[in-house]
Amino acid sequence: MKTIYLKFLYFFAFLISVMHFSQSIKITGKVSYKNKGIAAVNVTLKDTYDGATTDKDGNFSFETSEKGDQILSFSHSKYIEVEKNISISNQNLIIDTELKEQINEIDAVVITAGSIEASDKNRSAIISPLDVYTTAGSDAQISSYLTYLPGVQKVGESEGIAIRGGTGTEAKIFMDGSLINNYFSNSVPGIAGRDRFNTSLFKGNIFSSGGYSALYGQALSGVLILESVDLPDQSSYDFGISPIFLNAGFQRVNDDKTYSYGASAGYSNLKLMQEVLNFNTDFNKPPSGFNGDLNFRIKTKSGGFIKYYGMFSNDLMGVKTASLNPDSQYSLVDLKGKNIFHNLSFKQKFGKYLLNIGSSYSFNRSDLNFGTETNGVQSEPARLLTDGNYLNFKTVLERKINRKVTARGGFELNHAHEELSVYEVRKDYKDLISSAFLETDLSLSNRFSAKAGVRAEYSSYLKESNFAPRFALAYRLDKDWTTSLAYGIFYQNPESRYINSPAKLDFQQSQHYIFQVQRTADGRSLRLEAFYKKYDDLIKVQNIANIPGQYQPVQTAVNNQGNGFAKGAELFWRDKKTIKNIDYWVSYSYLDSERDFMNYPMTLKPGFASQHTVSVVAKRFFPEIKFQTNLSFNYAKGRPYYDIISENGANIIRNEGSLKDYSSLNLSFNYLPNIGKKDAKAFTVFVLSVSNVLGRKNMYGYNFSNDGNFRSAVVPPVNTFVFVGAFINLGVDKTQDAINNNL
Repeated sequence: MKTIYLKFLYFFAFLISVMHFSQSIKITGKVSYKNKGIAAVNVTLKDTYDGATTDKDGNFSFETSEKGDQILSFSHSKYIEVEKNISISNQNLIIDTELKEQINEIDAVVITAGSIEASDKNRSAIISPLDVYTTAGSDAQISSYLTYLPGVQKVGESEGIAIRGGTGTEAKIFMDGSLINNYFSNSVPGIAGRDRFNTSLFKGNIFSSGGYSALYGQALSGVLILESVDLPDQSSYDFGISPIFLNAGFQRVNDDKTYSYGASAGYSNLKLMQEVLNFNTDFNKPPSGFNGDLNFRIKTKSGGFIKYYGMFSNDLMGVKTASLNPDSQYSLVDLKGKNIFHNLSFKQKFGKYLLNIGSSYSFNRSDLNFGTETNGVQSEPARLLTDGNYLNFKTVLERKINRKVTARGGFELNHAHEELSVYEVRKDYKDLISSAFLETDLSLSNRFSAKAGVRAEYSSYLKESNFAPRFALAYRLDKDWTTSLAYGIFYQNPESRYINSPAKLDFQQSQHYIFQVQRTADGRSLRLEAFYKKYDDLIKVQNIANIPGQYQPVQTAVNNQGNGFAKGAELFWRDKKTIKNIDYWVSYSYLDSERDFMNYPMTLKPGFASQHTVSVVAKRFFPEIKFQTNLSFNYAKGRPYYDIISENGANIIRNEGSLKDYSSLNLSFNYLPNIGKKDAKAFTVFVLSVSNVLGRKNMYGYNFSNDGNFRSAVVPPVNTFVFVGAFINLGVDKTQDAINNNL
């Protein structure tokens, strides 16, 4: 035993002596980027365990006993890996290395000037379907939700998205790249139409309040880009029930998750709520409607995707209001509306190229009958019938040339055919807008990005063309702060409802200048944005027909001599981190805008633009009991109003003033219990929502009598509205999504 022990000692001593006499070589150096040291770079001899990590100044040092030809590797997640061939002999080595920045989608700065989105994982999710559903006062509508974000005005008397001093019709909405005509339901004067589309249909929503991409056009103010969901996680059944609607639907997906199909149907009627609540509007025919939709999605063997969505809806409504004119007691209007919509899209990669093809078709009928009533006797109604057929086709081809450059281009066709009849006015309007566009994204570094594009259009009706350059820049100031700058020229045809005569018209034009500073970190977002918009070639109109009992005559565009501007600043702060289980945000917008357009006799502050708007939203979630309470507040400084009439061939202002300030406090409560077995996948939401809790009597404007001596306020259909409903999904449990959305 002693002998073995002594042999082991001798052998151990021999190893120590060998190691002692083996000469170790020290390798040192500095790793830098643009002559500045880089910390945390891994420096290693390839296929060995020898190496080191650079310090804060980029210096490294380590020893190795390796000899001969070796490879020294330098790696860092934000820089391109470098390998150097070295030869190790008996002398220490000094190896200095300069790295190049690696452009990657995660770290690259993203251009955000004028836009808020939720579909891009590089950005904080600001808009999501669950966000819309759980915001008090949004009424589960994306367009209503947007009024709680900076730049969007609360215009309750007409549908649309009024952005930064623009009318509601100056913003366009797209689904999977294709234009949606008639996104809103048919409406009567003074009552805004609602969103036709179910919010849960979309997985990502990009809202641009200006400076948007060259892929989109025909919008003077901004765009809302909606991306529909892909394949569902699994088959499911949906049910919704409330005092005003009933709907049901299903989605089926195959086991391999290569295709799915589904359908839904719903019916709505406001009659019950009209009897329970004190409505301002006398609906002699309560708003009601029936709708249905169907869809399918196919994932091809080569990785492509085909999506189809089809929808139809019918609307009925009748309104009776006290007349301001002595020749009648009441004004009457009846609405019968019909809408059909189809959307088909295809996406496929071909080698280095990504092809997107989309098309949409919609038919819309608005059948309005206007009349008066005196002593129970109704006049012969005046019928205003409008039929519209709209077809959109769009192709985009994209190629990622390298890590720094992505290019895309394509063309778009928009065809519109509208027929209108009222009294002696007959219109058969046709127009084909042909567009081509090019755009490139340049990731010059992880700190600096740029986007440049151009769009050209030709209108067959106007027989005019346009050319619109656009560009944007973004720079990362530090880890959490970025700044963006955007500029662009944007064109839009005159609204077809004002094309009722053969006047020679041209495109309307706006120019956008936007500067933004943004900080996003630790569940908190801060956005500061300043903008300036210049309007040229806006349309001017004149009256061509009066409708009995109505205060807005049929008008037609006569020239493009209008102009205007809008400038302002906005602030948006959102915090989901500071207070546990509480998500809140604050939005403020300042707007200075003037226009000479439509029937304005001079340059005026528009009647749809408020100088100051403030929104506050807060959501408190209780994970233990799966209960959520939501609060929102909206304030807008009183807008100007005008009573403009035509007299001796000239437009004059007969009455004018300012409305009282608008404000609304809204509350909603959501309960999300699990239903069925513990391991069953199901999702249920019980909702109680109260809009304008304090019952403030808001108004949107005035109607005036023919002689201007009497007026009546344009008000919401009801001051305070209470909604109670339940939404049940059997098949997919989204309870955790609701929890994650508020943590």
